[in-house]
Amino acid sequence: MSAGRLLTTLSWMLNVSNVTEGQSRALVLQPLWDYLHKNHHDLLRSPLFPVVLSVSTYFILVGLYTIFDLLAPTWPCINRYRLHPDHPITWPNIWTTFGVTIYNHIFYIFPSAVAQWMWRPPTPLPSEAPTLWSFFLGITGCMVVFDFQYYLWHLLHHRIPWLYRTFHSVHHQYSQPFSLVTQYLSGWELFSVGFWTTVDPILLQCHCLTTWGFMVFNIYVSTEDHCGYNFPWALHNLVPFGLWGGAPKHDTHHQRPGTNFAPFFSHWDWLGGTNAAPTIPGHAAAATGEEEEMKAKKD
Repeated sequence: MSAGRLLTTLSWMLNVSNVTEGQSRALVLQPLWDYLHKNHHDLLRSPLFPVVLSVSTYFILVGLYTIFDLLAPTWPCINRYRLHPDHPITWPNIWTTFGVTIYNHIFYIFPSAVAQWMWRPPTPLPSEAPTLWSFFLGITGCMVVFDFQYYLWHLLHHRIPWLYRTFHSVHHQYSQPFSLVTQYLSGWELFSVGFWTTVDPILLQCHCLTTWGFMVFNIYVSTEDHCGYNFPWALHNLVPFGLWGGAPKHDTHHQRPGTNFAPFFSHWDWLGGTNAAPTIPGHAAAATGEEEEMKAKKD
């Protein structure tokens, strides 16, 4: 299926869901949407709101993982879930990656936000909320499209030496990623990811509430992929059949850069012959084994 047909199909499914489930709209998301519409109307309409939402979500998540990184060496209950428990995250690591993150926000994200505020009209807020079905289907559709886009982008930036050397090599200076490595990257890469995150919901004609949900989820997945932890509640441990990548697979990508290019799912790596099973070393593997053993005993 071509990319154009995929976008058309996903858009049609979203439109059908809005028609067929209109009666259930008020039962689920409509009260939340009415509250936001009534109390935060001007904020939500501002072209700056998606930027504020994305940036604040990112720093909250990264801040939480950084606290884990600092506590892990002295807190075994945290360190046991680290993918590399014998290699603690140091203050120089934190300051270096944080410095590049702030640089990117000042010289790339801030000018983009100003341009968006000046040139984009206020976001139209429909009176009706999306159905619960179209909300989750819209986020899933955006994930599928983004996954395909980033897989190709990522693959090309590893297979073409000039692209890797000029743009992507910055991100691979750390072979054992931690959360602040998520945006330790070039301005071009930051722009590409932000562009697709913004455009994909427009292509699929998503409700603005769905769009914001996708943005938050995308940032959550990105930070989780780079966090360096194998927590039991991580998505790769919840999604069955190895369909989700997750932190262990992305950690493998940083150690074996010719593998595991997709950001969300595993099917493109399987089809492209770039899939590599992660190796979970140290305490993280032991912790996972202990949990499985305890679960088996309970069963």
